[in-house]
This record gives sequence, structure tokens and C-alpha cells, in this order.
Amino acid sequence: MTAQDGHDQAPGGARADARPMRLTVLGATGSIGTSTLDLVARDPERFEVVAVTANARAEDLARLAIRVRARHAVVADPAAHGALKAALAGSGITTAAGARAICEAAALPADMVVAAIVGAAGLGPTLAAVGQGTTIALANKECLVCAGDLFMRAAREASATILPVDSEHNAVFQVLERDNVEQVEKLILTASGGPFRTFALEEMRGVTPDQALRHPNWSMGARISIDSATMMNKGFEIIEARHLFPLRADQIDVLVHPQSVVHGMVQYRDGSLLAQMGAPDMRTPIAHCLAWPGRMGTPAQRLDLAALGTLTFEAPDPVRFPALRLAREALAAGTAATAALNAVDEVMVKAFLARRAGFLDIVTTAEQVLERMAGTTGFGEMTCIDDVFAVDETARRLAGEIAGNGS
Repeated sequence: MTAQDGHDQAPGGARADARPMRLTVLGATGSIGTSTLDLVARDPERFEVVAVTANARAEDLARLAIRVRARHAVVADPAAHGALKAALAGSGITTAAGARAICEAAALPADMVVAAIVGAAGLGPTLAAVGQGTTIALANKECLVCAGDLFMRAAREASATILPVDSEHNAVFQVLERDNVEQVEKLILTASGGPFRTFALEEMRGVTPDQALRHPNWSMGARISIDSATMMNKGFEIIEARHLFPLRADQIDVLVHPQSVVHGMVQYRDGSLLAQMGAPDMRTPIAHCLAWPGRMGTPAQRLDLAALGTLTFEAPDPVRFPALRLAREALAAGTAATAALNAVDEVMVKAFLARRAGFLDIVTTAEQVLERMAGTTGFGEMTCIDDVFAVDETARRLAGEIAGNGS
């Protein structure tokens, strides 16, 4: 983890030179992006928005850009550029389109870049921001799941600061005593269990996309909602935690916590168990990153522990949720295996949402692809970003073949 000293921030989170924080938001129209810009709009004097980006939702991006007075707006899809320019006509906000333009926006001078592009498409732009040596509020899982070693090495070489936005990793970051890290026995990531926590395995076989998208606690995008339902998301979080924190994989544990109030815990060798708690609102961890090392106000609901009454915890079921085991096996096999796991999951989640694959096929196909790749080419060392894309392409092709065969 490269959360270093506060750079040009004074104690309490105020900037030493009293100027607004220059902020770029990659993936501005997604759930993390809109939550970030909601906080920005509530405290406009604190931030100067350099750029906002989206994939193709031009009208939504334009509306957000105007609301936060962004200087630059970019869509990845060139076909959406015309709509973006029309929506921003007369606003003074400059526009661009295409994958290269997204990377160029990410590399614009900024104090912080919120990396919230969903999927492997976020890897290139986030690395472009890292290369500037800025602070990255990281919400893109693929940077660590697909290229963890490469990404963290790039951050160290550029002296970039990586702050975790994901609620579980942000929780651990808040309660991990970094000067005492050698005294840590384990860290615990919590999982809600998703909508099928109490379903029997046979019931899960026939669940629909509509059911899987109805998360009991969080409002999230489609892919992360499905990943939560399979618990693949929690498997990815184990992989991320291994790259973010200086701990071994066997020191990272998972507990199912249906209320989603305790987001992460750290257990020390003296028996102390420190936990971060909060309402299930992503604006809390986002605000922690935006104001770090200080704090800022948010409209998030405050916890009423007396009203809650009871918090419950249980071990995850490895039979009904084998994604956790598969993620640990991929982590042990190396970054190429975790990159392949992410690629297959992305393909199969899309297939499930399109009703071309069953819910349980998501994990079983991933396991088949990893077994096939390990048995043929094996999982070699990842030395550059092109290696990541090559593994990603191979895994997607194999997943498509298996899914196409109805396996």
C-alpha cells in the first residue's frame, strides 16, 4: 500500500496552500463516480474538477460536468462525442472522445484522480494517472486483480499514493496501525452474503438476473451486484487486499455479515479486534479518501446502534459459494491467473445478464478456464501490461467457447 505522508496537505485535511483540490473523476456516470460528484457538489469551494469521463452516457456526463463546473469531459465511445458536444455547447467545457482521450484526461495535472471505470477498460487510464505521481482514489478492482504486481510497482516508481475506495479495504485502511503492521494477526473483510445467502444450492441453480441484481443492502452497478451474489466480488477483494496491505494471503479472512454495518476489521496479536463501522453508503469511504488524512462531512446516515440491536456474523459456505476458494487458488497461482479469473467473470456475468448462461455457470466456467490455461500454457510471470491483455484475451476466448457450448 502506498498511502504515504499527506503531500501538500496540512493536518486536518486542509490544503497547505488553501487552494481547492484539483480532482479528476474517471467513470463519472457510474455509482462511485456519481457519489463522488455528489460530495463535490455539496462542497464546491473545496474542489476544482479538472476532468470527468464516461463510456458512452453523453447526456448524463454533460449534466454532471455542468453541475460540478468541470473543465473537460471525455467519452470513450467516439459515437457519443456528438451528443456530448451538443449537450455542452456554450458551457465552456471542452470535450474529447476515444480510449486515448480517456488516458490523456487521466494524465492531466490533478491532486487526486478517482479511478472508477468499471472493468479491465479502467486499467490503462488508471496507470496513466499513476504515472503522474498523483494520489489515486482506487475504485477499479481490475487494476489490482489483473495487474496487481505491475500496478503497485508503477505506483512505487512514480511515488503515487494509492487510497482504497472500496468500503472493505477503506475500512481496513482506517483501522490498520501501519507502524504496528508486524503485530497484525489477520484482517477480516465482511460480506453481506448477497441476495442468495440463505438459498440452497439447487435454488441458486435457477435464479434470474432480476433476482441477482436485487442486492439487500447496497445500490451498485450490474456487474458488481452479480459478483456480490456469487461472492466472486469478495474473492477479488481478497486478491486486492493482498496487494494493498503488507500481509500474507493466509492473514486475509472473510466473514458474512448480513447487516453491512461492520465493513472491515483488523485483529492484533494482543487480542484486540479493531473494526470500522458505518451505514452502507459509499459516500463515507469516498469522503475518507477525498479528505485524507483529514475528514469531511457527508450526508450519510449515522448509525443508531440501539435501534440496530443485533449484528450477526457467520462463516461463508464454501459449497454454495466456491468463488472464494477459486479466487484464493488464482492468487496462489499468480497475477496471470487472477487476470484470467477476472476476464472469465466479466464474460460470464454478461452472458448471465443476457440469459445465455445460468447463475452457477459463472463460477464453474471460470474454474474450467483456469484449469485449461494452467494445463496448456501455464501461468507465467507478467512483465508488462501487454502480458495482462494477452492473458485477458485468451481467457475471454476460452470462456466464450465453453459458454457457447452450453457448459
